[in-house]
Amino acid sequence: MSLIVQKFGGSSVADAESIKRVAKRIVETKEAGNDVVVVVSAMGDTTDELMDLANEVSSSHAPRELDMLLTAGERISMALVAMAVRSLGYEAKSFTGSQAGMITDAQHGTARIVEVTPGRLRDAVADGDIAIVAGFQGFNRSTGDITTLGRGGSDTSAVALAAALEADVCEIYTDVDGVFTADPRVVPNASKIHRISSEEMLELAASGAKVLNIRATEYARRHGVTLHVRSSFVSDEGTIVYNPTEGETVEEPIITGVAGDLSEAKITVAGVPDVPGKAAQIFTIVAEADINIDMIVQNVSSGGSGQTDISFTLPKAEADAALAALQAAQSQVGFTDLALDENIGKLSVVGAGMRTSSGVSAQLFTALFEAGVNIDMISTSEIRISVIMRADQLNEALRKVHTAFGLDSDVEAVVHAGTGR
Repeated sequence: MSLIVQKFGGSSVADAESIKRVAKRIVETKEAGNDVVVVVSAMGDTTDELMDLANEVSSSHAPRELDMLLTAGERISMALVAMAVRSLGYEAKSFTGSQAGMITDAQHGTARIVEVTPGRLRDAVADGDIAIVAGFQGFNRSTGDITTLGRGGSDTSAVALAAALEADVCEIYTDVDGVFTADPRVVPNASKIHRISSEEMLELAASGAKVLNIRATEYARRHGVTLHVRSSFVSDEGTIVYNPTEGETVEEPIITGVAGDLSEAKITVAGVPDVPGKAAQIFTIVAEADINIDMIVQNVSSGGSGQTDISFTLPKAEADAALAALQAAQSQVGFTDLALDENIGKLSVVGAGMRTSSGVSAQLFTALFEAGVNIDMISTSEIRISVIMRADQLNEALRKVHTAFGLDSDVEAVVHAGTGR
């Protein structure tokens, strides 16, 4: 008998009919002889609607109360799914994140999991019940407060439970049929990937691919959890995200996928004194503001000026905080100006086969040239190349690069609900 953890996103439980379809899928898994633990997100756009209500009643929100509000969405889903499963003749029990043993730090809104103690879930499964868990939420022991894990946190909840329960697989159900070589909403002839390494999946997720949350992907890689990304609308096999074993010699494709990201902005710190230690000062200021940066470029000092420019990218949502932190330290650092550019897009190509293949960069930049793209920044890793361009060029560039690397499928990909989560 296998233990399977299943996670259903908001589009999968968007309404009563969707919940009934999910309950049927859960029961089919149980009838196949498996023990089942299920993690659910809030229904459809419930989280956004709750956030809108919060904004209507107050212009500022206490983080603790906001977490109390937002976790209501998953609690509604868990109870309804449990009711739907019971209507099909199977015992089901619903659990909040704290009841499921999801212990977090005290950071409201972006809490991190520090321990998982799923004793009540083990007891429920041992009794033959199907356990339904509210995703996205946990509990901090020192404060006694409910916390949330941030956007996409239900994926992380599911993977963390799968690791703690030593599940055979963690199935992530979404509104597309698996992981594709590009976002099928942008590249309709993207191909489904049947198997992808956790390393490649992590790079794709970090580069803007929305089918899997980056924290969940990293958690799965670190704890050896096998993921199966599949559609909640059809029964087809999806994409297996596996952790390669040491010494495994699988011939990887040169390029596994192409990802695009419009969620980043670029800040340029102009007129920085070109002396040792200034970059350290700048990025210490940004780090102390708890801001994550992505790509960095420092220009060569222009002839005899003694000054240089440093540009970096970061999430748009954190741009104002970064600007404020840097402006407050302008006299200390000695730069002359700050500039913010929110009209950028990031394109990344990812593939483990890049390690042993030449010509990938030439092929990428030729495709971008033929698409009329002027590249602003470039960043690389062992299995990824990312470039920054104008935002309005990104989607067309994705299609051109996808074709250039021979990733196009003869069949148009199907998106069942339209959100990708």
